[in-house]
Amino acid sequence: MAPSRLLLFSALAALVVAATGIASDVEKQLLGVWRLESAYHEFKATGEKKNVYGERPNGYLIFTPEKRMLGIITADQRTKPITDQDRIAAFGSMVSYSGIYRVEGDRWITKVDVAWNEAWAGTEQVRFFKLEGDKLMVIGMWQPNPNLPGNPDTRVVSVWSRVKSP
Repeated sequence: MAPSRLLLFSALAALVVAATGIASDVEKQLLGVWRLESAYHEFKATGEKKNVYGERPNGYLIFTPEKRMLGIITADQRTKPITDQDRIAAFGSMVSYSGIYRVEGDRWITKVDVAWNEAWAGTEQVRFFKLEGDKLMVIGMWQPNPNLPGNPDTRVVSVWSRVKSP
């Protein structure tokens, strides 16, 4: 191999190794258990923020070393479902899914293999994130919201804190 090609190849290999090291550092920071602090819809047109699942929703987000992600969020003040209407309301007051994830820069992509809503199974869910110490901000993608009149473009923003070991 010519010296200039060898130098170029070595430089490219060093960049790949460095990028892999950075990604693994971010992945290491995501590992563990996170507890939900808040979740809100942000409206693209106005910037308005409106709570999703109430003032104090419940939830956990778990990232394992095996690249498995599991998330669950439930609304505050849920009641035990007794009737069919209660069960419908319970289904509408939660979200949960799991799958194998990968990190690409400031986002993670989960290949969903199980979900509270079968429409998500087999899809890839993309979430942008920001890490600041023991806080994790998760930002969904802008999309029309079919649950609101006029289907306005919204995204869900959630804030999580790392669960400390006892």
